[in-house]
Amino acid sequence: MKLIIAVIKPFKLEEVRDALLALGVQGFAASEVKGFGRQKGQTETYRGAEYHVNFVPKVKIEIAVSASLADQAVEAIARSAQTGRIGDGKIFVYDIERAIRIRTGEQGPATL
Repeated sequence: MKLIIAVIKPFKLEEVRDALLALGVQGFAASEVKGFGRQKGQTETYRGAEYHVNFVPKVKIEIAVSASLADQAVEAIARSAQTGRIGDGKIFVYDIERAIRIRTGEQGPATL
């Protein structure tokens, strides 16, 4: 099993969701987060005045998938989240050592 964490632009969330559902991903968690990368924030204009925003709003998606589906899920996220501009985000993939469904006590891949 793999845990995929992706940090993407907020307006791309629905496109990513649709791409993952098309693959058969049955669910994921999404959180609103703030952060910065190489761009070190961004400059915005409000009522004619420019100001610098140190933390850029993003959405963090966390998805647990079978190892056989992980590469396809990563490709789907990358393809649907890409705008070609700075700040498109990052994807991280981790191994899941153990998973338990709390309601039934199932363990391992059956929890997905």
